Amino acid sequence: MTAPAPAGARLPDFRLETFFSRWEFAAKHHLTASDAETMTLRELLALGTEDARALFAELPLGYTETWGTTRLRQAIAGTYATCGPEDVLAFAGAEEAIYWAMQLLAGPGDHVVVTVPNYQALETVPRAGGAEVSGVLLREEEGWRLDVDAVRAALRPNTTLLAVNFPNNPTGAVPDHTTWRALVELCEERGIRLLSDEVYRGLELDPDRTLTQAADMSATAVSINVTSKSYGLPGLRVGWIACRDHALLEALERHKHYTSICNAGPSELLASIALGAGDQIHARNRGIVSENLPLFGAFFSQHADLFDWTPPDGGCVAFPRYRGSDGVEAFCQELVETEGVLLLPASVYASELGSVPADRFRIGVGRRNPAPALAAFDRFLSSRATRHR
Repeated sequence: MTAPAPAGARLPDFRLETFFSRWEFAAKHHLTASDAETMTLRELLALGTEDARALFAELPLGYTETWGTTRLRQAIAGTYATCGPEDVLAFAGAEEAIYWAMQLLAGPGDHVVVTVPNYQALETVPRAGGAEVSGVLLREEEGWRLDVDAVRAALRPNTTLLAVNFPNNPTGAVPDHTTWRALVELCEERGIRLLSDEVYRGLELDPDRTLTQAADMSATAVSINVTSKSYGLPGLRVGWIACRDHALLEALERHKHYTSICNAGPSELLASIALGAGDQIHARNRGIVSENLPLFGAFFSQHADLFDWTPPDGGCVAFPRYRGSDGVEAFCQELVETEGVLLLPASVYASELGSVPADRFRIGVGRRNPAPALAAFDRFLSSRATRHR
């Protein structure tokens, strides 16, 4: 399905953030969190060198470089096989990176293909900028599989950009290496830019399924990442783009002057410490997910009449099905109002590019001690069952 670009369109409400603005800090149990368990400042500093800790204590609180400090860009480059510090531009979180990249890479007369379901900005920002945007549905009946033939069929002579997100939010799907390589090769063959949102990379249940980053595979591909999700450090607000196309990076840097200008110096230093300890942090967070999944599996097994549960391949969110007759929207609303358990209903992931199943909800599996939230969830279900007897 293709959504035409509205003339002079303004950005619509960001459904996820609008929903969170009401409930994220009001709900007692944030059971739909998309980030892994965070750590304290003390814990993060303990992962750094003595030199880094001393530097943090004496850090001047002035402006930083728009590109990101040398220390940060070197730390980011250390997470790539091919990209160096000169191939990195820092942003205030991943959303700023997506916002500018999607505007600069597609405009009036251009066609963009986006996988569905997706992070809303990947489709709404290019549409508001005047591009035509088509969606390719991940195959729900096949575990949210990416179909490269469906992507190929969606391409047009004026297709300039393909935007994907793996591990996928909200499904947790990860394509196999053969499929991923075929997708990159398709973009290379057709001269299409690949934009890859990789913010959950590092939390794959099977580390062998971790995909090579797009910017390492293609000289024109754009890899977007952030310290928020798989690192569990959203409070730092440090994201980045890695790309070997320096003309694009320079254009992005000039546009960044209109938004954040630069990141906070303390955040960039702390992010460099986190990236230097990335393997350790990812192993910690994968351990949390692995410990949690049996708890979620047991919970949904106890309520198999109401839910279909599939654990994520990667990342720390999943997209179960709700089978109740009241529908998932009413269900999620009553759950948060009655027991303070927050889930994201399917409407948050609705897309004009293709039909996202309306009976799904997003649940988070990356935070420690989900037992109290699951107990409250269970009380809610038991109470409803008693009332409906």
